Amino acid sequence: MNRIGVGLTVTLRVRIGAHDVHYAGELVDGARILGLFGDVATELLIRLDGDEGLFRAYEAIEFLAPVRAGDFIEATGVITKVGATSRTMAFEARKVVHNVRGQEGVPPSAADALAEPVVVCRALGTCVVPKELQRRPQLVLPSLSAAPPDLAQLPEPRPIITPPPRVIITPPATELILTAAIVGAEITRAQTPHLPITAQEIADEAARCADAGVSVIHLHVRNADGSPSQSRALFGEAITRIREKCDVIVQTSTGGAVGMGVDERAEPLFCKPEMATLNCGTLNFGDDVFVNTRPLIRDLARRIREAGSVIELECYEVGHVDEALSLEAAGLIGKPLHFQFVLGVPGGIGAREDVLRFLVSQVPAGATWGVAAVGRHQRPMTELAMRLGGHARVGLEDNIYLEKGVLAEGSAPLVARAAEYGRSIGREIVEPGRARELLGIAPRR
Repeated sequence: MNRIGVGLTVTLRVRIGAHDVHYAGELVDGARILGLFGDVATELLIRLDGDEGLFRAYEAIEFLAPVRAGDFIEATGVITKVGATSRTMAFEARKVVHNVRGQEGVPPSAADALAEPVVVCRALGTCVVPKELQRRPQLVLPSLSAAPPDLAQLPEPRPIITPPPRVIITPPATELILTAAIVGAEITRAQTPHLPITAQEIADEAARCADAGVSVIHLHVRNADGSPSQSRALFGEAITRIREKCDVIVQTSTGGAVGMGVDERAEPLFCKPEMATLNCGTLNFGDDVFVNTRPLIRDLARRIREAGSVIELECYEVGHVDEALSLEAAGLIGKPLHFQFVLGVPGGIGAREDVLRFLVSQVPAGATWGVAAVGRHQRPMTELAMRLGGHARVGLEDNIYLEKGVLAEGSAPLVARAAEYGRSIGREIVEPGRARELLGIAPRR
């Protein structure tokens, strides 16, 4: 049961003027950015409670990049927790336009729109709205499957309540599950020397990721020559070595590589993994076609269920979500549902905020969801997922770079960065035992 308001987000975009300059070099002081956060918080409270409320305190503030006159700043706040009178919020300010005057050969009026926004500040804060000032009571909804609240029973005057989307998003208040996809089927040693291939290399990388904050290892395996494989023997060896090194949830892929048949793709299920992926539809995958017909999906769903594994629903398109829901309606998969939105694959749905918000709006009450995004989209989209209350997957399968042109030395540095970000916005990185509870996986014996 979750209060309406968790996940409510407001964004404000402002041009920083010359009157905001406080230091030499046209630098703007941090108080200006905190003022924007205050305005964002006020709008959040108005939308949630119908009152401006009071800003009680900042729990954390981190200034990350300079702001100068002429920059355009986009300040975003999201409500992460709703108490009786308190509202916890996470804030982020991003520079989306910056002035370039002062550079040789450009006029004083020159400015550029940034292809990738630059995060200039993050903060956590708490606001308070006294009970007597809350004009819109925080209704508690168990789920959409239950009867909707009877508005006639609310005290007069009847409050204005914005109708919810088709489903209520029910993200965990603070808990965050991090997944590492450490091998994949596409990345090669020619692209990065840090790709683990042998069972021992995979186990060592899994342990490093566990130390960095991961609860789930999304697992592919490779043949000795580095080519992708779904061999039960190779999966069995890798899982055994991982178990010797750390206690993580091992989630095996049933996607394998493009072109594999269903029997080959299902080989890892003979290892009885705690969790396995189920791809929920066909799509253009780069220049290839990743085939997942409805009969194939149902066949794999049956095999995963017979293996005793919890399913992760891999969705690369909007229609894949509907297909997943149809599987649940037909009794072919069980609850709780866990969705993984894979964004930015060439041929699949784009890695954009509006896309993710729509996908999340389709998730039924009681389900969990996470985001994986490819290449340069990995960091911004997984961080957006964390702000919206979802979980996140990082790792070399999806992205081999820590920064532009800088190879990540394995998946662990990507995990560490994601964990640091999660903590900075008030999310609690859960250990494997708690992740099992959240995902509906039986405790390990």
